[in-house]
Amino acid sequence: MDTVIDNPVASARSAELSAALRKLYLLRFAFAAVWAGLLFTTADTLGPLNGTLLVAYPLFDAACAVVDLRSARASDGAATRLSVNIGLSVLAGVALAVAVASGVPAVLRVWGVWAVTAGIVQLAVGVVRRRMGGQWPMIVSGGISTVAGASFFLQAGKDDATLTNLAGYAFLGGVFFLASALRLRSTNRSG
Repeated sequence: MDTVIDNPVASARSAELSAALRKLYLLRFAFAAVWAGLLFTTADTLGPLNGTLLVAYPLFDAACAVVDLRSARASDGAATRLSVNIGLSVLAGVALAVAVASGVPAVLRVWGVWAVTAGIVQLAVGVVRRRMGGQWPMIVSGGISTVAGASFFLQAGKDDATLTNLAGYAFLGGVFFLASALRLRSTNRSG
C-alpha cells in the first residue's frame, strides 16, 4: 500500500500541496494566456513592450517556482529540482535582458536554451510528483518544452526568425498547467 494513504499526516500534507499547486497552476495558465496574447500582437518587431514581456516570462516562472518550493519543502522530493529551476529562470531573465539589445536571433537562442533546460527540470519535477496525481500534463509539457527549445535555437539562424512561435509555446505551456490543475482537482475528489 501507498504510505501516503496509510499516514494521515502525509495525506493531509499531500492534500495541502495539491490545493496549493492547483491554485498556482491556474495562475500560471492565466499569466501564460495573457502573456501569449500580448506577445503575439507585438511579435513583428522587437521593441520595449515585447522586450519587457520576454524578460518577465522567465522571472515569473522563477517566482512561481519559489511559491511552489515553499509549498513543497517538506511534502515531496521536488525541492532540489525547483531550486535549479529558480536559478535557470533568473539567469534566463538576465540573459534575455541582454539578448533583447542584440535582436531576435539572440533572443531565440537564449529562449531556446532556457526552454530546453527548464523543460528537463519540469519533466523531472513531474516524475517525482507523479504519485500525487495530476502530473502527466507536466511531464508531457516538460518533454515538449525540451523539443521546442531546440527548435527555437535552430530557428534563430534563419533569415525570417520571429517571436511569434514563443507566444504559441507559452500558451501551450499554460494549457498544460490548466490540464494539470484540473487533474489535481479530480484526483483530490476521488481520494
